[in-house]
Amino acid sequence: MARTTTRSPEAPRAFLDDAELERLKLSPEVAWYLVERGIPLPDCPPLIKTPEPRDAPGARFDPERVDRVIRSFSLLRHTKGQWAGRPLRPDPWQVAYILAPTFGWVHWDDEADGYVRIINELYVDVPRKNGKSTLCGGIAIYMTCADGEQGAEVLAAATTKDQARFVFDPVRRLAEAAPALKGHVKPLKDKILHGKSGSYFQPISNVADAQHGANLHCYICDELHIHKTPDMVETLESGTGSRRQPLGVIITTADSGKRETVYDNKRRRIEQLASGVLTDPSVYGVIWAAERSDDPHAEATWRKANPGFGVSPTRAYLQRASRKAEQSPVELASYLRLHLGIRTRQETKFLPMPAWERNAGMVDEQALKDRETWGGLDLASTSDLTALCWLFPDDTDGTVDAIWRFWTPEANVESLDKRTAKAASRWVREGWLTVTPGNVADYDWITQQIRKDRDFFKVRSIGYDPWNASQLTTQLTAERAPLVKVRQGYLSMNPPMKAIQRLLLAGTAKAPALRHGGNPVARWCVDNLSVAMDPAGNVKPDKATSAEKIDGVSALATAMAEVLARPRKKKSAYSGDEEIMVV
Repeated sequence: MARTTTRSPEAPRAFLDDAELERLKLSPEVAWYLVERGIPLPDCPPLIKTPEPRDAPGARFDPERVDRVIRSFSLLRHTKGQWAGRPLRPDPWQVAYILAPTFGWVHWDDEADGYVRIINELYVDVPRKNGKSTLCGGIAIYMTCADGEQGAEVLAAATTKDQARFVFDPVRRLAEAAPALKGHVKPLKDKILHGKSGSYFQPISNVADAQHGANLHCYICDELHIHKTPDMVETLESGTGSRRQPLGVIITTADSGKRETVYDNKRRRIEQLASGVLTDPSVYGVIWAAERSDDPHAEATWRKANPGFGVSPTRAYLQRASRKAEQSPVELASYLRLHLGIRTRQETKFLPMPAWERNAGMVDEQALKDRETWGGLDLASTSDLTALCWLFPDDTDGTVDAIWRFWTPEANVESLDKRTAKAASRWVREGWLTVTPGNVADYDWITQQIRKDRDFFKVRSIGYDPWNASQLTTQLTAERAPLVKVRQGYLSMNPPMKAIQRLLLAGTAKAPALRHGGNPVARWCVDNLSVAMDPAGNVKPDKATSAEKIDGVSALATAMAEVLARPRKKKSAYSGDEEIMVV
């Protein structure tokens, strides 16, 4: 193959000036392609877009490759609704922001003796009803039949069989309804075969199936936010290692804002690439969403978050969703996430994360030497987390410093990693989480740490749940540790939980009221927290309905119960009777 080093023409600058290119978030090459091919310029730029790899070594934009993808799409036929039977032509915004950047940018590969795609990972985050299934179908058929790859293995991956088929079945119907594909592809119930190249496309819903396809040319991962562990995605990514120009595609809607998940990690990486904190020309991502300051019920906001506005979703569809959201807080949270791409929780947060984060402050443990402290111990399951929280109240200004000790058995780290997108291993390395030998909690380690803390601080009391009393509390009692029983019911937990809430809401970034030093394990527990409420409005941490472990919060609340019960010279900011609830 003859090698050329020319980039695409510089003609785009004749069509759009730099300011307009920046506003539309279009590269000169893609803008030139759209104008040259008579494709209307879309006026719906994504909120977040990573740089196109135009500055990667040897990069050039190949318009013919984009032409080939669009021709492949046009061989398919719509199967439903008013467009049934018509050619499947990608919308201008799909070409401008997804297909042209992904398939157009190439560089020379000596091993392949030819040009190959620079982008190997594509991330698309877009609200519902914006044609994700159609886009997935076109990409899947192209990668299976028209990318020039022999024996291409293409997978549609999801967490359940039904979700995987949600991606696969529309593609199969597209293939069945396309006259141009008859005789070239064979659509079966669970697989689409391309005989000429020996390639196939099929749905999978578990890691074992992903491992079976260990030589992937392309995978399409649908609705990343549903994946509870990173296992599936990691297996798919590792399965593309022997292909010369593989493509991994993640197409998803926004999640509820939970941290340390596979979605959160991928999303944050795209945001860091877009901001320039990270650089990786092989990864390309676009995120459509409204901003929190936008009016969620304004048509301008709908257009901003939904690049397919007017076609799919229709104006009437979003208008109906908006009306429902105006009448219900629960519907509003769902509407913001699914239709405007805003990461937000559906449940009311008793301890709001923005308030928690602004109270981080700096906590100097050495400076707390010989300070009076009250502790809370949460033993929870012997095979999972154990948490100890020390609180250091300052009655002169009503603030509190908090430090935690967290332990987990060595055998539990892998499970925690799966549930935290590998954050647990990082916590161990950074010293936030202590690993004890074996598969159950080693109470000797915990006892030893409490001894050290009793020598270093002035420990006045250590609250604990008598229901979880164990050999650890028996041993500490024998050592005359000041243990105090703190039950976890409404009457015991309501005052400390509301005191914690009151402190967080009162604190600011410049003047934190509950300084916690940004402990990431405690933050994870707070983010997981759900509370139960009785008819009188009393609250308590609810482990049964919380998203994950909340041991750090339980230890904090137990310690706060001891702080509130101590003798004090004057009323503190966190001992008021008023009730503050957050919606």
